[in-house]
Amino acid sequence: MDSHPCHLTTAVTPTLLHLIQDHTNPSSQVEAAKEIRRLTKTSQRCRRQFSPAIKPLVSMLYSHSHEAHEAALLAILNLAVKDENNKIRIVEAGALEPIVSFLQSMDSTMQEHAVAALVTLSASPVKKPAIGASGSIPYLIKILNHGSPQAKMEAIVALSNLSTEPDNLTLILQSNPVPCLVTILKTSKKSSKILKRCISLLESLVEFEDGRVSLVLEEGGVLAVVEVLESGSHQSREHAVGTLLTMCQIDRCKYREPILKEGVIPGLLELTVQGTAKSRTKAHTLLRLLRESPYKRPELESETLENILSNIISQIDGEEQCGNAKKMLAEMVQVSMEQSLRHLQQRALVCSQSDLPITASCTSEVSLK
Repeated sequence: MDSHPCHLTTAVTPTLLHLIQDHTNPSSQVEAAKEIRRLTKTSQRCRRQFSPAIKPLVSMLYSHSHEAHEAALLAILNLAVKDENNKIRIVEAGALEPIVSFLQSMDSTMQEHAVAALVTLSASPVKKPAIGASGSIPYLIKILNHGSPQAKMEAIVALSNLSTEPDNLTLILQSNPVPCLVTILKTSKKSSKILKRCISLLESLVEFEDGRVSLVLEEGGVLAVVEVLESGSHQSREHAVGTLLTMCQIDRCKYREPILKEGVIPGLLELTVQGTAKSRTKAHTLLRLLRESPYKRPELESETLENILSNIISQIDGEEQCGNAKKMLAEMVQVSMEQSLRHLQQRALVCSQSDLPITASCTSEVSLK
């Protein structure tokens, strides 16, 4: 239900629309924009009622008044929230050019408002190509380097939204975003939303050769992804293993060593047991690609995790890394056996509570070697 009783504003709507269109009275326009912003903050009905205000509000963005810019931009932002038609109208009214100019503002507050507007507008599938073509992407990348924490967070969201359009993904890559993304991975909390958006965007970028090369050449780049794989949220870990898997699937010979040398094996092993369904599948696949040969051996050797890992461990350098991998493997095997034993005990308990004879399947023994 709408928070604002917008049916009570029906009488004032014509008045506000008249004031917002009165170019002869800039101060009244500003006050009308502020009131429209207030009324549309949480009310979908009000957003529909005030859609005729979009063109005059966009015109205010082209004025020379900072106060008009801020009032109009915030009203536009509220009009766009959860309203696809208003998003389209805002872009078609010419709002992108001044919004992109505000991205370059020395006023951090105005810059934050502009990024927030792009976040909302970029949620429109129809207008993603136009937003990408507006020249906004290079400035969003610059904000990742120099913007306020709030602006950086919203710039990542805007870039993530825009990246679902293939042409936009190419434009993002041309702006060399990987160093900024790696810095965010290194400095953000592993459970944060900005890190999840960041690693998701990176997973898309490594589908391109320039993205993969940039990640490997960036100091600590692959390691930053490995650390997310080890300590991130479930979704972040899923994107991290997906990033490394994409690299290995496209060019295993080129990227196997850079991935292995960052000590990825313990984290992958943990994911095979404790990750999401997608993470477990991706981790198993990546482990197979990281071993000496990605193909099944001709001899009759089972494709067990132990066999795959033994092959990998024999190929990696460093006693500490080998020791960690072996220790983690032993722990994972122990966890797997304990889970199997508990499952068998539960089945046996169910069977023992039944009047039916205990079948062979309920009395199976497990050998803990």
